[in-house]
Order: sequence, then structure tokens, then C-alpha cells
Amino acid sequence: KCILVTGGTGLVGRAIQKVVADGEGRPDEEWIFVSSRDADLTSSSETKALFERHKPTHVIHLAAMVGGLFKNIRSNLDFWRTNIHINDNVLHAAHEAGVQKVVSCLSTCIFPDKTTYPIDETMIHNGPPHSSNFGYSYAKRMIDVQNRGYSEQHGRRFTAVIPTNVFGPHDNFNIEDGHVLPGLIHKVYLAKQSGSALTVWGTGKPRRQFIYSLDLARLFLWVLREYDEVEPIILSVGEEDEVSIREAAEAIAEAMEFRGELVFDTTKSDGQFKKTASNAKLRRYLPGFQFTPFRKAVKETCAWFNANYANARK
Repeated sequence: KCILVTGGTGLVGRAIQKVVADGEGRPDEEWIFVSSRDADLTSSSETKALFERHKPTHVIHLAAMVGGLFKNIRSNLDFWRTNIHINDNVLHAAHEAGVQKVVSCLSTCIFPDKTTYPIDETMIHNGPPHSSNFGYSYAKRMIDVQNRGYSEQHGRRFTAVIPTNVFGPHDNFNIEDGHVLPGLIHKVYLAKQSGSALTVWGTGKPRRQFIYSLDLARLFLWVLREYDEVEPIILSVGEEDEVSIREAAEAIAEAMEFRGELVFDTTKSDGQFKKTASNAKLRRYLPGFQFTPFRKAVKETCAWFNANYANARK
């Protein structure tokens, strides 16, 4: 097997690299991790050339234009167009190259804004996503549509996973454009340096299921090797492991030994209040899978950030 990983230097790509290097890789697997430096995936010709160069038998497709709530609100059109181009180019190049299996990465934000909880894999297309990131959400939904098309018309084994909020080493810790957890880690670091209070955007009440990137990487390997449905599968901790943004901020403060005050700036948007996902389908397949406890994973991520601050803060 020759496994090509797009977005290979991002949060999840780096986690897969680590898990493979730490003994989860197999002797019959060659792993190739590529980034935007290797090819512009918005270009069909560059994408095709990438596939011709590496001749993959399997693909994990992680590459995407991503960002936090406020970046999405500002740039919904850019998120839609960029991601539609990337996804169409990668899936079509994989089809034309005769790739045996593609596993793409979706996101829980693709689910309808108005829905019942917990959300599960059957509900993806049941209504519009949240207005704050409709461009990204619809572009990701279209991967599922395209996977079904390649399966029905060409018998391709193209599928997708839906992780909940991923965090870990090599995340985007940019305070303006990153996701909530890495943004908070950076903010706690700066508040500790300056001796000031920690200001958390929003009320702190929204609830999220966070999955550690190294746990997600191990699950990606299982999906690539064992999971044979076209239907996507949610990769997440259980509903009982959902935490509020306030609880997440408190866990980070504890891990970073921050003793200052927590202040909530309620003039800032909360985004979706919750998007609780069911991992019942995953549990049917892998009843014994052990997730890293949230506070342990936060502690490891904070330690990595502290050790790599010069590069991580960019």
C-alpha cells in the first residue's frame, strides 16, 4: 500500500505521522505526507501531477482551508470556493489514478443548525448548517455527495469521517483565526506572562466534544484499513464527555498553572450552543477503544505548546 496524506503537516496529519512512526504503521505500508508546498490542490493540473508522481493506492484527504468562528464569519465565500476546488480535484484525481480507497475528513459543523440531539450520521443533509460557517459546511457536505457518486457510478471505496473538535500538538494556536481550545491555550500563556486576567470570548456556556488528535489518528488508521461503508462515521468521545468552554478554559488554566482571574466577554459571539454527536456507530465497531482523558490530553498539548512556543504561536 502507498498511502498519500493530503494536509499532511496540519494538526491531524502530524498526529497520523506520529502514530505511524510510533509503531502503528505496518511493513506493507508506505506513508507519504504532503502539504501545500508539494502541490496547490485548488489546481486540477497540480493535483493530477501529485498523484502521477506518488501513484498512491490509498488516500487520507485532510487538506482544507480551515479557521475559527470569526474567520468563517468574515470569509464564507472563500471557504466555500477553496474547499470545493480542493475536494473535487483530490477525489477526481484519486478516481482517475485508480486509488483503491479514499478517507476524507468532514466536520460536525456540517450538521443542520436546527436539529435534535445527539446528531448522528443519518442527519447530515436534513437542513441548513449554522449561518456562521455555511461556506465551509456546505463544501464539506459535498464530499459525502461526491463519495456516493463515485461509489454508485464507478464502484469506488470513497468514504469520510466526521471528527468532533480536534486538538493537540501542531494545532493552529492563532488567537484570531484558530479554534477555541488552541486559542485559549495561547491566551492563558500570554495572560500568565503579563500577570493579567484571562479573557474568554463569549459566555463560556457552549458545550463541545473534544477529541485528542492522537486518538483521532489511531481511529483514522482503523477506518483506512477496516471500515467499508460509503456512509460517513462520526469519530468522537461519548456524549457524557462533552465539556463547556468554561470547563475547557479551567482545564487549560490548571495545566498551565495559571492562577489569575477568568473573565467572560459576553459581547463576543458564542457560535452554536452545542452540537452533541453520537458515537454509537463507532462503539458498535470498536466497543473497547480507549480515549485519552480530556485533562491528560490538555496537559500534553499545553506542554507541547510551552516547549514549541516560538513556532507554535505563528
